[in-house]
Amino acid sequence: MISIRQAIVVEGRYDKNKLSQIFDALIVPVNGFSIFNDRKTLDFLRRLAVERGIIILTDPDGAGLVIRNFLRSAIADGQIYHAYVGAHKGREKRKSTPSGEGLLGVEGVTDEEIIHAVLSCGAAHEGSSAPQAPITTADLYAVGLSGGPGSAALRQRLMDRLGLPPNLSAGALCRWLSGRVTPDQLTQIVQELQA
Repeated sequence: MISIRQAIVVEGRYDKNKLSQIFDALIVPVNGFSIFNDRKTLDFLRRLAVERGIIILTDPDGAGLVIRNFLRSAIADGQIYHAYVGAHKGREKRKSTPSGEGLLGVEGVTDEEIIHAVLSCGAAHEGSSAPQAPITTADLYAVGLSGGPGSAALRQRLMDRLGLPPNLSAGALCRWLSGRVTPDQLTQIVQELQA
């Protein structure tokens, strides 16, 4: 079991069950879109964000993005970390048909991918080192990932290479890259993509 200081916020109970087998951490399911009307859980998450920080880990589909963005805007104070799993085609074992977008959710991806997503989101855990300087939208612009001709396609190639969901905004990409790579490392990765 990997000990995590922050609480991990997931969409549902199956995600919670999976993560409970991997992490020694408080794991809070928001029960999908129910969080929009659940003041009690939202107040609890706000308190957790201030007291210990939260890691948001939602499915890589449109619904997961909506829930993530709602939580990000509803929890103004505290520390929020964003962990992402890649967009993989398939269906969970417990389901007879794939989701509407045909993507695996958090419960369907490998333990290794979940561990990588959580440990590399910038949150504190046993054995973690001091945080690096954040990647900004100015850094993305400087290397051609935003604001220029072909930047959207280049950004998509980068997200494909990193195994990230295809629907990340430039700001979300900055949050994901922060703490994982330095601006110099980002420049090198982009140069490799352009070669």
